[in-house]
Amino acid sequence: MSRKKQDIIIENVLVESVAAEGKALAKVDGTVLFIPFAVPGDIVDVRVTKKKKNYMEGTVVRMVTPSEHRLEPFCSHFGVCGGCKWQPLPYDMQLAAKQQQVYDQLVRIGHLDVPEISPIVPSDETVYYRNKLEFTFSRRRWIFQDEDPESMSDQERCGLGFHVGRFFDKVLDIRHCYLQKDPSNRIRLFIRSYALEHGLEFFDIRGHSGFLRNMFIRTTEAGDVMLIICFYHEDEKARTRLLDAVAAEFPQITSLYYVINGKANDSISDQECILYKGDVAIYEYMEGLRFKIGPKSFYQTNTRQAYKLYGVAREYAALTGKETVYDLYTGTGTIAQFVSSGAARVIGIEYVPEAIEDAKENAVANGITNCEFFAGDMKDILTGEFISEHGKPDVIILDPPRAGIHPDVAGVILDAEPERIVYVSCNPASQARDLAILGSKYAITAVRPVDMFPHTHHVENVVKLEKKADL
Repeated sequence: MSRKKQDIIIENVLVESVAAEGKALAKVDGTVLFIPFAVPGDIVDVRVTKKKKNYMEGTVVRMVTPSEHRLEPFCSHFGVCGGCKWQPLPYDMQLAAKQQQVYDQLVRIGHLDVPEISPIVPSDETVYYRNKLEFTFSRRRWIFQDEDPESMSDQERCGLGFHVGRFFDKVLDIRHCYLQKDPSNRIRLFIRSYALEHGLEFFDIRGHSGFLRNMFIRTTEAGDVMLIICFYHEDEKARTRLLDAVAAEFPQITSLYYVINGKANDSISDQECILYKGDVAIYEYMEGLRFKIGPKSFYQTNTRQAYKLYGVAREYAALTGKETVYDLYTGTGTIAQFVSSGAARVIGIEYVPEAIEDAKENAVANGITNCEFFAGDMKDILTGEFISEHGKPDVIILDPPRAGIHPDVAGVILDAEPERIVYVSCNPASQARDLAILGSKYAITAVRPVDMFPHTHHVENVVKLEKKADL
């Protein structure tokens, strides 16, 4: 161990395993050391960035001996961009780490009584698997060490890409992203080039000034493309010229929207999305069902894996055709309609009103007559009175946000006493907390992770709960 300018450098550290949050784990004199971008088997020199009583964190400053498992990252932005941190890790090791993550959260940390966890469902595609990406315009792009910021023009400081981790005001200028298939990259690069050539101001998140703010690209398996460009203020002439140029360059854009968002954050959930050209929505298909996706709609971002995820949920629901099913956090009603043919009735509840309108329209388009949808905050909508009015659920399927379910919602579910609960989660930690609450009346009878996000530590997990026999 050597020390320089108060830095602590630990030499010849053997990386032992993959740890939480996508970091790797090593042990130094009995103390756990967490290291990002390392692979089990690497021998590295590490600069300690945080030292606590029970653990340390650090970064690799020198690769002494690379692991036999280590792969060459395929993306030139690896290590700076906050995404796809597991590129050097073989996919089978990624899957094993995610399987272990689910076990750790439910059993080792959550102390839940869980049957043997089924093998994780792998993703057929490990690149170009996302159907939605958001990019940010910034006049304060990430500056690399070999660049001289003093010699840069204002244009050279501009970037269009992703926020760099830990720096809310820094954006990495993306040249090629492996997450979304074309024409995503070409659209982004064209807009960046057009904006610079025509002097359109990129956004300054600190000073809250500029013209171009952020943009969303959504794609479907059938090739539909939705583009949403968000402006900080209205400039009809400049806006129209940009939108016309994009539409002319990319006739495959089937739905072109814009938003004027002058508020403090980038979210468009409370903003008006104005259709400029094309169709009001794009459409995804699953088992012959059509799902409308508008500019604010929630739809699982890995389309092909969503089909597998919903398949596991439907299997765990074990429907016979007689059940009343509640689909909580239904989004655009995808799961609700996916299981509707096996149920007597399905009731979907979702916070976003636009999503519920899409769900209703989807049901009509698909000829589904046994689904009802309601919009509102889950803890306000799902009450004992609501269940009395709309019928007691035999099965509840829920797919909440990362934070999990509100205690009031858990209480109503327990009072309703459905025979089965299927809990789909993107966060096994909050899921474990909620499962402990539901455990007063329910036993966990099946668990299966699904990999929706290759090259990241994120994992979806599906849990089946059945009412205990003695209740």
